[in-house]
Amino acid sequence: MKEQRPIAVDLFAGAGGMTLGFEQAGFDVIASVEIDPIHCATHEFNFPFCSILCKSVEDTTAKEIRNRSKIGDREIDVVICGSPCQGFSIMGKRVFDDPRNSLVFHFHRLVLELKPKFFVMENVRGITVGEHKKILAALISEFNKHGYQVEENYQVLNAADYGVPQSRERLFLIGARKDLDLPKYPQPITQPALSKSSQQKHLSPLPHSPTVWEAIGDLPEVEQYSELLETDCVLAEYGQPSNYALVLRGINSLADDYSSDRTFDLSILSSSLRTKHSAATMKRFADTNQGEREPISRFHKLHPAGVCNTLRAGTDKHRGSFTSPRPIHPFTPRCITVREAARLHSYPDWFRFHVTKWHGFRQVGNSVPPLLAKAVASEIIRNLNILPCKPHDQSKLGNEELLKLTLSQATEHYINS
Repeated sequence: MKEQRPIAVDLFAGAGGMTLGFEQAGFDVIASVEIDPIHCATHEFNFPFCSILCKSVEDTTAKEIRNRSKIGDREIDVVICGSPCQGFSIMGKRVFDDPRNSLVFHFHRLVLELKPKFFVMENVRGITVGEHKKILAALISEFNKHGYQVEENYQVLNAADYGVPQSRERLFLIGARKDLDLPKYPQPITQPALSKSSQQKHLSPLPHSPTVWEAIGDLPEVEQYSELLETDCVLAEYGQPSNYALVLRGINSLADDYSSDRTFDLSILSSSLRTKHSAATMKRFADTNQGEREPISRFHKLHPAGVCNTLRAGTDKHRGSFTSPRPIHPFTPRCITVREAARLHSYPDWFRFHVTKWHGFRQVGNSVPPLLAKAVASEIIRNLNILPCKPHDQSKLGNEELLKLTLSQATEHYINS
């Protein structure tokens, strides 16, 4: 085996959770496709060495992906895809003739055009049941007809089984060219942490995933910084970090993290714009027991000794700009910040999100937790029979102005790029 960094393409890239997980496993994600200009700007900031195509996959060709990136005519090792669940409508007999399923059709088309060795598709677990299940069978059948084998015993993976302090179940569909062996699904490395009130006897030898408090307990309390009412960044005093937090802060590193180190100031607290709550709301939050829902808002109050409930994204402007319920901090009567959500999603602190809370939470909730993506990516690295290696040089992050763009400004930025 030789040291090597295989190459990947990310379709439906969002802010870059899947991109980061595959980078951490040892891939160079050279090109990404994303339709939302706000997500594209955030992706460009965090991955300035990746070519971002700000457009719909429906209007994208393999030739364009190759020509607008550094891929050229090189063989692609893996195409990854966290497609929006709206693409999976209830199926009739002719799956690929149904315009409601164009996103799935174009994912399938681009894989066949790009001819990667492997592909990975992630989606919500609901796709595996009822009428929706038909699309998976049809998708597998179509790939089988065109030179790819797919693991038909597809699995739903829980992020809490892979070192993430959040219970989040997602389907992963894995495919390989027929001349290659199919990668295996990753084995769990942790088990979800349980609060004392819900602990059960178990025989599992696995360590627990980080708890909520191990994930966010060292972060500065935003209520102590009035500046965070106006900006999402401040120079702040951190507390004592857990082993998990030491890694996300960039103080320690994991032996199997092959991502490019980013240059950033560890003393700055970012993505932490405060939420103004009324006195009545704060009292309701304070009166709610940890691990339970606040009766009026139905927000879940995090238990410090447990894992976070699934973080959700809300909807974009085309579907009413709905903001999903945000968890309540376990000790302070407020909703958690974007940075706290990012910690609970396994994003390192150098990773920045759009400065507005709505966009920031949408970017976290829409994304694949990087450590979960990394676990899947590591199995593909194993099948490639190569030794992953870490880049020698640190990578500078992009221009911070990218994180402040309005939708119209971001749209204009990519029209002109």
